[in-house]
Amino acid sequence: MKINSKHFRVRAGETVKLKQWPTRVKPCYKSKEHYQEILAEHIKELRERQSLLYASNRYSVLLIFQAMDAAGKDGAIKHVMSGVNPQGCEVFSFKQPSAEELKHDFLWRTTCRLPERGRIGIFNRSYYEEVLIVRVHPKILRSQGLPDELLDEKTIWRERYRSIVDLEKHLHRNGTQIIKFFLHLSKAEQRKRFLMRIDAPAKNWKFSLADIEERRQWKHYQKAYEACLSATSTVTAPWHIVPADDKENARLIISQIVLDTLKQLRMNYPEADRARRKELRSIRKLLVK
Repeated sequence: MKINSKHFRVRAGETVKLKQWPTRVKPCYKSKEHYQEILAEHIKELRERQSLLYASNRYSVLLIFQAMDAAGKDGAIKHVMSGVNPQGCEVFSFKQPSAEELKHDFLWRTTCRLPERGRIGIFNRSYYEEVLIVRVHPKILRSQGLPDELLDEKTIWRERYRSIVDLEKHLHRNGTQIIKFFLHLSKAEQRKRFLMRIDAPAKNWKFSLADIEERRQWKHYQKAYEACLSATSTVTAPWHIVPADDKENARLIISQIVLDTLKQLRMNYPEADRARRKELRSIRKLLVK
């Protein structure tokens, strides 16, 4: 089954209803071995494209991963990017803001971590937390030190969406290609994975009572994601809703979307001019001697 990236893309201006998006689709692979073969092919091609990205030094790529707990963000990053040269790739996980970060605007801490030209940056959670978890838990918003007149919940989310879209348009104009993934997990599958974390001693560290508290807010999170995905999926920085109940399938879809995006970038290895070729010939003669 060929993976068509467009099937998972949220069109600009589209109103997202997550119940209409599947959390599981027909697998792209026939067996575990077949999955490994496809993933290996994707990783090999990603490695080649990353080398070209680094050499051309014209674009940067930012991958953003958002999801409910246990959706597989860490695993997707680990498996899909396993063959990428670590010198040209950085991963950042954004959790609760520090005291210093709270003294700045909500985009500051992530803007400091944007990838340089020629590199791939990966955000495991991102500035989108400021319109997701903060929206579900308004008390966080009230603790951010904003002026009272800016805390109107009727307008602040719309204003934050606008700030995010404006930032992403600015980045695109300056050569950063943004690829956004929402790993769409069902509540039943999350329960199954939580139980596995409890039953497997090696995975106990991944689970806490806070996860259960967040699970109780499931409906509120679904609404927050729907509003966010609808407001911030644009032509130049679209969201991709990836069915996440099948981890292996999700990884293949993600890697295919990244590949398709990289292929669209106009990248070439730098060509040596006449003076450079003459210099190289001289160096070669010295080495041969």
